Amino acid sequence: MVESEKTKHTCLRLEISGADPIFVKGTWHNSHFDISVTDGSSSWICNATEEEVAERAAQWDQPVSEYLELAERYLGFQQSNSVYGFSDALEGSKRLSWTFEKEGTKLEWRWKCKPSHDSKKITVGILDFLMEANIRLSEEVVNKTRSFEKMKSEAERCLAQGEKLCDEKTEFENATYAKFLSVLNSKKAKLRALRDKEDSVRAVAEEESTDKAESFDSGRSDNEQSEEEASKKASSSKARGRKRAVRS
Repeated sequence: MVESEKTKHTCLRLEISGADPIFVKGTWHNSHFDISVTDGSSSWICNATEEEVAERAAQWDQPVSEYLELAERYLGFQQSNSVYGFSDALEGSKRLSWTFEKEGTKLEWRWKCKPSHDSKKITVGILDFLMEANIRLSEEVVNKTRSFEKMKSEAERCLAQGEKLCDEKTEFENATYAKFLSVLNSKKAKLRALRDKEDSVRAVAEEESTDKAESFDSGRSDNEQSEEEASKKASSSKARGRKRAVRS
């Protein structure tokens, strides 16, 4: 199975200690890469072939894909923990180098860049790439700004809707509570009326019961008084009868 060719492009403004910054443009393939370097007036190129990349990867006991990924990482974005160099070599060439750590050991990779036969073309190509990237970035910023404004507007609308719903909820709760309170007070009034009615009926019943008891006691006293008077009369009559008998 043949792996499809994937090409990526990077462009780095590389800050080098003690020297003017340079621009490094990289074109990354599955098994090799190309580098163009310019300082604004001169330019250099490095076309790393598949054989050269495979040889370098083997020297570092790495797969080709891992070697290319690491090289792209350091030449696509300047790493703060790496020391970069762009020193002179023979016949006007330059040696591009960078350091990195692996398993606690600081290592250095170097690639030789040859002078370009058409510095103007290389420099213009890098500038065009930067301008296109800047345009794409500007468009992306504009699109993201529009998306942000749209999201902000939507958020404000949702917030206003939420506040409206909250107000309606509060109003509904207040109305419901007022209605419930009215019903509750009405029920309480009815219960008080029923309780007062029951108390009134109970008082009348107790009063009638008391009157009957008093009437019964009064009737019994009259009977007892009549019986007592009758008993006294009978005793008096018997006494008079005995007196008459004695006289005879």
